[in-house]
Amino acid sequence: MERLNIAVQKSGRMHEDCMSLLKDCGLKIESGTDQLKTSASGFPLDVLYLRNGDIPEYLADGVADIAILGENTVKEKGGHINKLMELGFSKCRLSLAVPQGTEYLDATFFEGKRIATSYPNTLKDFLHQKKINAELHVISGSVEIAPNIGLADGICDLVSSGNTLFQNKLVEKEILLQSQACLYAHPNLNSEKQKLVDQLLFRIKATLEARKNKYILLNAPNDSLDKIISILPGLKSPTVLPLAQSGWSSIHSVIPEQRFWEIIGALKDAGAEGILVIPIEKMVS
Repeated sequence: MERLNIAVQKSGRMHEDCMSLLKDCGLKIESGTDQLKTSASGFPLDVLYLRNGDIPEYLADGVADIAILGENTVKEKGGHINKLMELGFSKCRLSLAVPQGTEYLDATFFEGKRIATSYPNTLKDFLHQKKINAELHVISGSVEIAPNIGLADGICDLVSSGNTLFQNKLVEKEILLQSQACLYAHPNLNSEKQKLVDQLLFRIKATLEARKNKYILLNAPNDSLDKIISILPGLKSPTVLPLAQSGWSSIHSVIPEQRFWEIIGALKDAGAEGILVIPIEKMVS
């Protein structure tokens, strides 16, 4: 029987997010901190633990069938691979930053300047589009210290919360790329492996959809039902069941995580009582 090979980052935050997602999809996988490959149970899948920058090449060459990668890595490394879906975690941006207090109007500031980066290809594309000539210093590691030690006038690096920039007295000025973790695939999978990919995609979509929503149960007086139902977005329409107490009903529905507190507040104002919130394990459309 065919098995899929999935490549994931060997360590770091994205590794942890990948393992959490695969676990929630029903796969049992041993930690990859001390090994290069392990087999999953619960699905015909082998996991390759690789350096992040090496994964695009392994995927393009067919050593891995699928991979979880940040869009920033794919943009920088290139390669003929197919993006299957966005996963919604490990969100960040690739940005240009300069020391605090620097007089800065626009990207032309970098004309003739020195920029330290770990993403030379993406930065070169940006500078070419802007018709800016700059000197690039390619650094693997702590790019943020370059201006402080006189190596560069600015940096181009990944930004998540911005805390690292602040700690190094840098200010973000230009965003080159928005990035998140995505599932990618080798472009020429055989039919059996493609079926496995489709099955895994089904699991991932159901898991991610569940993470974005909450299941709620509440009690409401019947004379407030119409108002309360109008507040609930639901999948189609909420379930309404009569309670033993005359004049009251129980309402069951699904609400999006992003609007959770807004909707809960509106429900209470409309007369809802005894609101229970339950996490959803899987959500199958």
